[in-house]
Amino acid sequence: MSRSESVVNEAAGSQAERWVLQFCHGYDGPFLDCARQYAALFVGTPYKVCTVYLTGKPSAEVEQGSASDEVIFLDYSSRDVRGLKLKAIRDLKRIAASRDFKFCIAHRFKPIYVALLGSDLPVIGVHHAFGDYKRRTRQLFANFFRKRLALLGVSNAVRDDMRACLPNWPVERIEALYNRIDIAAVQAEQVSREAAREHLVLPQGAWVVGNVGRLHPDKDQATLIRGFALALPDLPAGSLLAIVGSGRLEASLKALAEELGVSASVRFLGQVSNGRRYFKAFDVFALTSDHEPFGMVLLEAMAAGVPLIGSDCGGGREVVEGVGVLFPLGDTLALAAAMRHMAELDIEQRERCALIMLQRLESGFSDTAVREAFWRLGLLGG
Repeated sequence: MSRSESVVNEAAGSQAERWVLQFCHGYDGPFLDCARQYAALFVGTPYKVCTVYLTGKPSAEVEQGSASDEVIFLDYSSRDVRGLKLKAIRDLKRIAASRDFKFCIAHRFKPIYVALLGSDLPVIGVHHAFGDYKRRTRQLFANFFRKRLALLGVSNAVRDDMRACLPNWPVERIEALYNRIDIAAVQAEQVSREAAREHLVLPQGAWVVGNVGRLHPDKDQATLIRGFALALPDLPAGSLLAIVGSGRLEASLKALAEELGVSASVRFLGQVSNGRRYFKAFDVFALTSDHEPFGMVLLEAMAAGVPLIGSDCGGGREVVEGVGVLFPLGDTLALAAAMRHMAELDIEQRERCALIMLQRLESGFSDTAVREAFWRLGLLGG
């Protein structure tokens, strides 16, 4: 539904119904699934969910993927929501008045800002990155609205970052709620190892280390390539490093592989549509990120039964710990040792690893598990 059709439509719902307003900046990248995740919290409850996207054109595919009872597209551009965002605040105010909304869940700072100024609803602000409250102005804003604002980080690491920036807040007002996946839906999407390798143009018989992410300093694929180069002489013959993603570091990373003499063994696969479908192409998945807030790709690899290697920092550590191998951030020797270890796993060990990861997904990162955790937090009061 477009802005012009929906914002002024105040008769769409019965006031007897209890509604949750979910307010998202946009639906690009992982944020459509974030909207789905939070709508799923209210399955089986008396609440209905209205999801509003601040930016982004109306889309039937996005509407379906939001898993909400109603979806509204305000259809602003990024330019439109700079500065005070007065038009967006007025639109949000009209939407908030159109139904019996009990509270608002807002993702990222701009939607939190608009929701607090455009309504008198209690707001749960969800943060997906580090440093959102480093700025003094944001600290002052959050403190001003602290009576009706609660904050969630997507990992304990993000939660602790916010608590450090807002030291006078009660700890129970800044909590963590992990990202999660619909395990059955993700596994149903994932194609077989053979089909995945055919799609990615990878040899069927090679031992493959996989990585998925932007080619950006935060993802630290330079350490990944250096660790792979150190391990390569001890890995099975014909082993490959497959990097899925694009970004500004592509040329420098290719130059690094050339410099280390491993360019023939490193495949830069570029951006792959619906990349999580092809995780079974990998024999091991390695995430070398510098302070990853969470790492959804780790859950997708776990769903595919692919053993994990991860850097020992940020939210990624919380996913990998106990089910994979952690190495100190930037430590290429330790990363190489982890790759050698993974290459030695036999079929029985890999199957046991896959079972452990599935159990961890179900207990900590599934819709059902996180739904129960959300309600235990008691952020909504009565």
